[in-house]
Amino acid sequence: MKFGCTKPVLLTCAILLILVVAQENRVAAAVAKCDPMQLFPCKDAISFGIAPTKECCTKVGQQQHCVCQYLKDPHFKSFLNSPNAKKIANDCHYPYPKC
Repeated sequence: MKFGCTKPVLLTCAILLILVVAQENRVAAAVAKCDPMQLFPCKDAISFGIAPTKECCTKVGQQQHCVCQYLKDPHFKSFLNSPNAKKIANDCHYPYPKC
């Protein structure tokens, strides 16, 4: 018995599998890695209480999922618990996390 439609079905499944794997890799690459140095554009806003720049707000948004991790680090905790850091979160329209 011959199955004439087996090859096209297998080819279609293989293409779909490749597309799914490629999409997962793209999504994983898009998630910003936790790197506190990415918040460097916010240095003046944290240190002096000045308004955050657009770049600072962008970085805060990209690193928002990492803040609780940063708060566990004694090197960063004092900066991130400061009133200026909370002001940046407010000015950039991101909620300050409750860890």
